[in-house]
Amino acid sequence: MHKGSCHCGKVAFEVETDMEQIIECNCSICSRKGYLLTFVPRSALNVVRGEDDLATYTFNSHTIRHRFCKTCGCAPFGEGKAPTGEEMAAINVRCLEEFDRATINSVPIDGKSR
Repeated sequence: MHKGSCHCGKVAFEVETDMEQIIECNCSICSRKGYLLTFVPRSALNVVRGEDDLATYTFNSHTIRHRFCKTCGCAPFGEGKAPTGEEMAAINVRCLEEFDRATINSVPIDGKSR
């Protein structure tokens, strides 16, 4: 179990993940925001506080709901569906407490060409 939050702390969450790898996508939003993502079933994500402090941004096909804090603008996770139809969450691992990127394999994804 990992704990995370937005920058100001109004939004806090817990997520159950083994974080064997993280995704580094080069699409327009991921590259501009510096996202490093790990994907989990939506049921593995628990928003502990601040659900009402979250806003949502969608673009392109509007299938991924990019969630961000209304106060500080930090984007700790997104929500959507896997190709199988399963509800998923994309966790921005930069928002996790005690995250050490050096210990996790990063996989580049070419989202820019999609």
